[in-house]
Amino acid sequence: MHLIKRVILWSFTCFCLSVNAATPEQKLRTLMDDYWEAELAASPLSASLFGATTNADKIDDLSDAAFEQRKARMDVALSALKTIPVAKLSESGRINYDAFEWILTKERRTLDFDWRYMTFDTLGGWQTRFPQILLAGSYKTETDYRNLLKRLAAFGKYADQNMSLMQRGMEAGYTQPCEVLAGYETSIAGYINEDPSKTVFYMPFNQLPDRLEESVKAELQQQAQEVIAAVVTPAYQKYLNFYSQQYLPSCRKNIALGSVPRGEKLYNHFVTYFTTLETDANTVHDLGLSEVARILEEMEKIAENTGFNGDVMALREFLRTDLQFYASDKEAYMRYVARITKNIDGVIPEFFALVPRNPYGLKEVPAQIEAKATTAYYQPGAVDGTRAGQYFVNTYDLPSRPLYELPALSLHEGVPGHHLQISIQQELEDMPNLRKTYYFHAFGEGWGLYSELIGEEMGIYRDDYERFGRLIYEMWRACRLVVDTGMHAKGWSRQQAIDYMLANSGLTEQNVIAEVDRYITYPGQALAYKLGELKIRDLRKRAEDALGDEFSVREFHKAILDQGSMPLTVLDAKIDRWIKAQL
Repeated sequence: MHLIKRVILWSFTCFCLSVNAATPEQKLRTLMDDYWEAELAASPLSASLFGATTNADKIDDLSDAAFEQRKARMDVALSALKTIPVAKLSESGRINYDAFEWILTKERRTLDFDWRYMTFDTLGGWQTRFPQILLAGSYKTETDYRNLLKRLAAFGKYADQNMSLMQRGMEAGYTQPCEVLAGYETSIAGYINEDPSKTVFYMPFNQLPDRLEESVKAELQQQAQEVIAAVVTPAYQKYLNFYSQQYLPSCRKNIALGSVPRGEKLYNHFVTYFTTLETDANTVHDLGLSEVARILEEMEKIAENTGFNGDVMALREFLRTDLQFYASDKEAYMRYVARITKNIDGVIPEFFALVPRNPYGLKEVPAQIEAKATTAYYQPGAVDGTRAGQYFVNTYDLPSRPLYELPALSLHEGVPGHHLQISIQQELEDMPNLRKTYYFHAFGEGWGLYSELIGEEMGIYRDDYERFGRLIYEMWRACRLVVDTGMHAKGWSRQQAIDYMLANSGLTEQNVIAEVDRYITYPGQALAYKLGELKIRDLRKRAEDALGDEFSVREFHKAILDQGSMPLTVLDAKIDRWIKAQL
């Protein structure tokens, strides 16, 4: 047995001996808390993103030794979990057990492949994640800033470790495809500036607390400029050179994940990982085709209602090109988003018995990544409520970003979508810390897509164009099932996927290209949305049929959300038990 694994096993053995008298519920909670504390200690950057203040001066270790320790942690935790008698757990304890078992099993399976060599995708990478976490931090004391200086000083080693993983990926055949990499270097070069005070890394030092003495402020700012100039900027320049001169010439010629070693097995794993269902690529592909056909029928009905003189394709082209549907500038675009979000806030209590305490804000997607970034994304707030959530909106190339899509987008990313669901999960009082922060993609993204649909009942869509915009977004997620599996399991080309999306989704070409490149570099994740939404819709219909006039949409939403995110199989069983309890 590996030495590291022996040491961890010994520590867990001691733990088990010390809590023999504990109840199964207590054993499970202690095991989950100990595991999560060890995971956060091993990833200080993730800990900071979740709002932890410990290890704020440190950065992640990507060495082989750290990688082996993580595998051993999962193996030992899974062995310890199997000693807990499931039948003696409460309702919430059983959900914790099932969710934890899924996490350990599926995350551990991912580590059996060489996926860690893929250190980036078209949404971003380690070079964008680091400044995002840095800027999301809370800096209030001199100690906070000195910890930040230490973290910046450690960035050089972190950059070298990432480039080393990429080098090994080049040798093992694990590189991103050539077709999707055009312009990606801007996500590296955008962080380079000869003047350290003009970089994003210096931004926290422009906001030093007034209570600090002027001499201390001057010292911190001077040290920040020195470490950025000596460590951070050279690391980004080194990465830019490495990427341009070595990685890019070694890029993969085939877009399918199956073209990398053991890639077919890895894609099959990702299908089950991201959907949290025991399904396969062929089944998902066929489901996508049937959903595309169903949504097209709904689109045709709305096209008739608008009185538009033409078919769905002609209406899509009209919506893509008519200037009345586009903002003239970024400020106007952001004001439009803000108005929608406030309208949504006003009707939330009518449909949701659970609402979070933590608010959320609106921000533009950072300029360094906007060209390759998706239309929008959500960044969770801190678990302890000290940092609000953020709804990031992409204002790049506004002629490709129609206003009629913004209601659906805002419902998905803000409330009742990601912000409401994730913030409720973070604020649940008796929830293990691991489950407050872990993200089951099919649950979270499925809820986001369901939130777009519930916007119809909430009265958020003001006209048929905005309703058509919602269907464009739903069609987009249905097309994902087809093109993701098509490219990675059925031999589709990138252009074939782009053509299919353009023909069916109604998205603009800029958005379609960005989305297809995302599916290529982030295989399987796009399958989570539709599978999750369809499961929640199925569960709601099941509840409505069983409860009839006694069905309450507020109570149903509470039942979905009141124990946090979980695998869809676990959610299915939970709602079945809830329906029986209502009866």
